[in-house]
Amino acid sequence: MSYRRGRYPSGAPRRGPPRGGGPAGKPRPLPLPDGKCNPLCPHFKCLNNALTIVRKPSHGKMHRVAYCRWIGDECIGGSCQYAACTLKALLPDGTCLYAKEKQQRETRIEDLEKELAAEEETMSRVERLMRKKGYGFDEDLL
Repeated sequence: MSYRRGRYPSGAPRRGPPRGGGPAGKPRPLPLPDGKCNPLCPHFKCLNNALTIVRKPSHGKMHRVAYCRWIGDECIGGSCQYAACTLKALLPDGTCLYAKEKQQRETRIEDLEKELAAEEETMSRVERLMRKKGYGFDEDLL
């Protein structure tokens, strides 16, 4: 019995695992580490229809590279005048709004931790002063 290429014996086409980063199978934005728009992001779109993804050898490994057919070189990403984002997260300076929100969340947490540490320090100073003046209080009441 011979099998047709690319199909299971039942006749159903072969499909790989579902793509996407989220629980519902929706791909997540993939900005570069410096916050710039990544042309390999699933939401990046070239309005000139010149974007293609090629595999390029680098240091003995194959890497995916965004290639612009219009200029015949690597894509420059968010700084191109034809760059767009399907999530409308591309800012005019070429950065990704998704990356900025992520950085803001991280800084908010760090600021909150610093604020809590400063507050604990002032409370310990106040407690020491109260004990020094003779206003002792029981720990079990707190």
